[in-house]
Amino acid sequence: MDNLEEIAETIHAAFASRTAAREEALSQARALTRHCANAIRAIHREERATALEEMEKASVLVKSLRQNLALFPEIYFEGYTQDALKEYAEAVIVYSLTGEGHLPTPEQLELEYATYLKGMAEAIGELRRRCLDSLRLANTQEAERMLTYMDDIFAVLVTMDYPEAITGGLRRLTDIARSLIERTRGDLTLSLRHEKLEESLRLLEEKLNGCLPL
Repeated sequence: MDNLEEIAETIHAAFASRTAAREEALSQARALTRHCANAIRAIHREERATALEEMEKASVLVKSLRQNLALFPEIYFEGYTQDALKEYAEAVIVYSLTGEGHLPTPEQLELEYATYLKGMAEAIGELRRRCLDSLRLANTQEAERMLTYMDDIFAVLVTMDYPEAITGGLRRLTDIARSLIERTRGDLTLSLRHEKLEESLRLLEEKLNGCLPL
C-alpha cells in the first residue's frame, strides 16, 4: 500500500486532463454550431461573403477540435462533438449547392464519413427552404435545381445500408429526407401547374382582347 497515494495522484491527473479537454471541446462545439447556423442564415439571405466568413471561422474550430482531442478520441467521438461537426458539414454542403454545386469531399473537410453523410442528409431541409423561397420569387428554374440536388443526395443516402453502429443514425435522417423530398416535389408540382394555368389565362385574355388571332 505504500504506492497508493502515487496511484491516486496519477489517476487524478488523468481525470483532470480529460475533464479540461471535455470542457474545452464543449465550448468549441457550441461555437462551431453557432458559426454554422450563422452561415446558413446568411446563405438564405444571399449574403454569401458573410456565410463564407462564418464557415472559415468554423473551419478553424474543426481543425482545433481534431488537434486538441487527438489524445482523447473518446471525447472527439462523443455525440455533442460529432453533432457540431455534422452542422459544419451541412453548412458547407448547403453553401456549395446553392452556389456552383461542387461538393467538397469528407477528406477536404477532415470529417468522418458518417458525420459527413448526416450533414448531407440534413442539408436536404435547407435545400427545401431554398426551393420554397425560389418558388415565392417565381424562380422555378432554381427551385427545380434544388429539387434535383435533393433527389441526387437521397439516391446516395439510400445506398448506405449499413448497421447503425457504422452510420451513426443515418437511417432516421434518410427517412426524414424522403418525406421532405416528397413534400417539396408536391409543392413544386402545384406551383408549376399554377404557373402554367396563369400563362394559359393570360393568353386567353389576349385573344379575347383581340391581341392575338382566335
